[in-house]
Formats: sequence, structure tokens, C-alpha cells
Amino acid sequence: MLHPSYTDLMDAVNSDVENGEQPVVQSRYSIVMAASKRARQLVDGAEPLVDEPADAKPLSTAVDEIYSQKVKILNKDEEE
Repeated sequence: MLHPSYTDLMDAVNSDVENGEQPVVQSRYSIVMAASKRARQLVDGAEPLVDEPADAKPLSTAVDEIYSQKVKILNKDEEE
């Protein structure tokens, strides 16, 4: 089981969205894709943005980074 839950992750990512605006993340799929992309970056040598034990798996670290809002998920319009 994933802790925090998908709902908690989606709430954290969408916390900066103004009323009436389109949420950044609307599905579990978006959360999974963002977490997997960040986990791949960590595997490739990126520095973790949260304090984690040395034996923490990259996916766990990625989920913690998303939940603590250290990693921002961009809309397609915001991507470069």
C-alpha cells in the first residue's frame, strides 16, 4: 500500500491551484508517471530533495518529494 495515498498526493500537488482553475493532476496515472519519472532521475544520480535513509528506494524518495512539494509537476502548457 502506498503511503501517502494517491488522494493525499493529488491534494498536495493541487494545493496551489486557484478555485476555478484546472487541477494539475486529475488522475492516479498522472501521479504514477510523475513519481516514476522522478525515481528514474534519482537512479541516474540526481540528488534527493528530502532527507531519506541511505537504503530508501528511489520510488519511495520520489513519492516523499512529491508529497512534500519539493518536486513540481508541470502541465503540458508549462513544459519547456
